[in-house]
Amino acid sequence: MMYPEVLYVMGEDLFTTCRKKGLRLAVAESCTGGLLSGCITSVAGASHVFERGFITYSNKSKGELLGVPAHIFMEHGATSAPCAIAMAEGALTHAKANLSAAITGIAGPEGSDNKPAGLVFIACAREGFQTLLERHQFSGDRERVRLQAVESALRLLNQMAAN
Repeated sequence: MMYPEVLYVMGEDLFTTCRKKGLRLAVAESCTGGLLSGCITSVAGASHVFERGFITYSNKSKGELLGVPAHIFMEHGATSAPCAIAMAEGALTHAKANLSAAITGIAGPEGSDNKPAGLVFIACAREGFQTLLERHQFSGDRERVRLQAVESALRLLNQMAAN
């Protein structure tokens, strides 16, 4: 797949920073379904920094692969700040990585009054740092929402890696 140039450049920047700092990267994706992992691994040499990607589309997989507690789904739902944080922190633990990002949201076209299409939560975790969280309300069709989520996740990863 061809990624927009901005995503490729952001992925290269992330690779360079992670390589220089000895960071191992993992990602946990829901609504982007592997798009972030694909973007990162499109950079030559990505295997030097990319440990693994978790595509956890269902709540069951979020629990089994990342350790997201069931009460988060019951109290907040999968599209929520607590879920994104638990996914990012779970990716660190389950991948033996020291930098991670998680994306969960509603790509569309359907949503609800409380959780409209385009609502996305992105969390970034790094050993020794406080987990960062962003809430976005993206616009556009399903593919546009997914690309905006990946761009935001790469920006957040680059920010966290630079610390």
